[in-house]
Amino acid sequence: MNPPSQEAFKLVFTEYFDHYMLKEVMEEPEAIRRTIEEERENIKSIAGEVASKTYDIVYVTGSGTSYHAGLVAQYVLSSLANLTTSTIPASEFQRWVPLNIPRRSLVVAISQSGESSDIIEAVRYAAKRKMNVLAITNTPGSTLTSLADYVIVPRSGKEFAVPATKTYVTQLAAVFMLAIELATWRGNEPEVSVLREKLLSAPLLVEETLKSYRENIREVAAKYRDRNLVFALGSGPNYATALETALKLKETCMIFAEGFAAREFLHGPMRLVDERTLMILISPLDEINDYIELSRSFRSFGAKVISVLEKAEGSGQLLKSFDEVFFVPQGLPKIFSPIIFIVPLQLFTYYVAVFKGLNPDKPEKLVKVVR
Repeated sequence: MNPPSQEAFKLVFTEYFDHYMLKEVMEEPEAIRRTIEEERENIKSIAGEVASKTYDIVYVTGSGTSYHAGLVAQYVLSSLANLTTSTIPASEFQRWVPLNIPRRSLVVAISQSGESSDIIEAVRYAAKRKMNVLAITNTPGSTLTSLADYVIVPRSGKEFAVPATKTYVTQLAAVFMLAIELATWRGNEPEVSVLREKLLSAPLLVEETLKSYRENIREVAAKYRDRNLVFALGSGPNYATALETALKLKETCMIFAEGFAAREFLHGPMRLVDERTLMILISPLDEINDYIELSRSFRSFGAKVISVLEKAEGSGQLLKSFDEVFFVPQGLPKIFSPIIFIVPLQLFTYYVAVFKGLNPDKPEKLVKVVR
């Protein structure tokens, strides 16, 4: 089975956009499709070389949004490829990795620009300790690519808005593809073949989310634009989605927002929930009862609750359990769900920023590349 053709996405590019951020979110289906199609053979080749080295440990590093992609990478590399993996922020890499590396180690360095000083310093530190480096960067020809032993280039195209959107989902697509191919070398071919086929549906599922639910998301953003205390909760691979949601709200909307592992929130931060609070719950269907229970608790304290929920038969009955629901289509295995769950939340942050009178493309005090 091949990825959906470019013709499937023509509607995305016929609309005028007021901001680059919205345009770049709407370009995500095509960017994911290109990544799957154009990096497939390169990733297969890299996976074969990485598998032959039998690394004892994989360190994943990045900053900001790329760090969140790294957390997803840790989850899928551990779960699918059975690799011992640890994710460390690039700015902390030298402090957390031992001076003497006792084991054969690979560093997966993730960066949108490939030029951030933190990621470059981390990679140079790794190289001095004779650790191999696999770069995942949306910028071919960057400094990071020149320092790496292996290079994967997610095909997002140029991203002009400061908040990362399409670069994030293409980084996710790349790490999913890498994990699939490494799992193949581990001898899990029957299961992996199914996952490989499922991942091909990601572009169309993201497209469906953007086309079907955008107006609802816009209306909800208008309703909650004045909320300035937001907590986003997720679990498993969507712990990273919660962190990325909070980061987007901080960057784009000047909102105090924090992301937590869902049940970890009960260990202290729960004290902050009241009628001023907006809770965002990333709610996979296999955990929905847990999230309904959390929602009941938050609403009893006066908080409003938004759930991001897979659209399935009978899911309409869940609407009463939350104040608002952002639906996403079913079809992706849970391990790949961050690539679909983040999409409505990117739109939500964009529209909140616009309704607050802010320019989402150029948040004050922030730059695209931190040098």
